[in-house]
Amino acid sequence: MAISRYLAVAAVMGALAFAPMAAAKVVDQSEAGFAVAHTAQVAATPADVWKMLRMPQSWWSKDHSWSGDAANFWLDQQAGGCFCEKLPDTGAGVGSVQHARILFAKPNQLLRLSGAFGPLQGEALNGTLTIQIKETPTGSALRFDYVVGGYMRFKVADIAPAVDKVIGEQLLGLANALGGALPPTRDEKAAEKPKADAPAKDEQGLDAAVADLVEKEPKPAPEGR
Repeated sequence: MAISRYLAVAAVMGALAFAPMAAAKVVDQSEAGFAVAHTAQVAATPADVWKMLRMPQSWWSKDHSWSGDAANFWLDQQAGGCFCEKLPDTGAGVGSVQHARILFAKPNQLLRLSGAFGPLQGEALNGTLTIQIKETPTGSALRFDYVVGGYMRFKVADIAPAVDKVIGEQLLGLANALGGALPPTRDEKAAEKPKADAPAKDEQGLDAAVADLVEKEPKPAPEGR
């Protein structure tokens, strides 16, 4: 996508709205912001997933870049590091874009970034993308959670579904770079269907809600036992 087109908000919104469909869900939405979540299964080890995560040029869509070329993406490895993009020299010098900043990096398990992607960058918003990895019998389970809040000149009802599709597209790109997403198992399909007589679940805090794919470290036994 050319930078001039990316800067035109109307054109960007149109591109977002027609992004390829993926398993998508806007999990929460209000005037203050929204949250989206996506999951996938891949036949790759957590170590292989982590290695691929650190190479966004191999899976983040060039259609959601400022330069139009995914080869210009890079991702640093530690907290404070940058998910950035180089803007090639067009006669005035080389430029760059910060898409997000790393907040939390736990190899093979969790990567959390802070950044308002695409046209959201021009608004007074905070965006947090949490990427979780969990080993499974067939490879790895992946989960993307993106939470956005603050002031913006878009209507949440319009932008939330569009951003949801974009985040889903990035998860799909990651899965494809790892050999493709696996179909859900019969148990997973059954779990997605709520039971008619099941009581409503209480809302959980953010960390509790997104920690289901991360193994809990065993607590040390009390001394003297």
